[in-house]
Amino acid sequence: MARPLSMDAQQQEFWKEQYLQELRLRFRWRQRFGASVKAKQEQRRRATREPLKLPALRSPAPVAQAQRPPQAPAGAAPGIPEGEMKPVAPEVRKLLYQGISQDGEGRRRYLRLRTTRGPEEKYYTPVTTNFIYGWQMGKVTNVYVPPSPKCRIESFFRKNGVFSLLDPRDVAL
Repeated sequence: MARPLSMDAQQQEFWKEQYLQELRLRFRWRQRFGASVKAKQEQRRRATREPLKLPALRSPAPVAQAQRPPQAPAGAAPGIPEGEMKPVAPEVRKLLYQGISQDGEGRRRYLRLRTTRGPEEKYYTPVTTNFIYGWQMGKVTNVYVPPSPKCRIESFFRKNGVFSLLDPRDVAL
């Protein structure tokens, strides 16, 4: 709300009283609550300056040394995979240690080569549900594309207008 530009003496005295009344109210509040607010602020400042102290952890009870798992019998199948991912070829793994990624070698080159291989070549079984779609589908065959594509529709509307006689080419036989 805009204040009117022309004020008489009565309005000036009203605004002066309102201003002084608000000043007194603020002063009384500061006298009453100022010390407690300042103490809380100091407490917060001290808390932020002090380093955070975490409770000390008790060391866990010593664990007995685990025994080695029993060796597989001699007749066990050696082809059972350890994890879900097939091992990386040694020549591809060596790329990790040759050069730096910034130059397009090292890790960058290794990852680029790994992404060129499909999931079927990297994993024993599908790991996610997205892998299931197309798993063991084989190579995708090329789709036949006709040499001349279909005609493009120039306009949604008729060529001859609404009420004109139909062109024989526009009528379905």
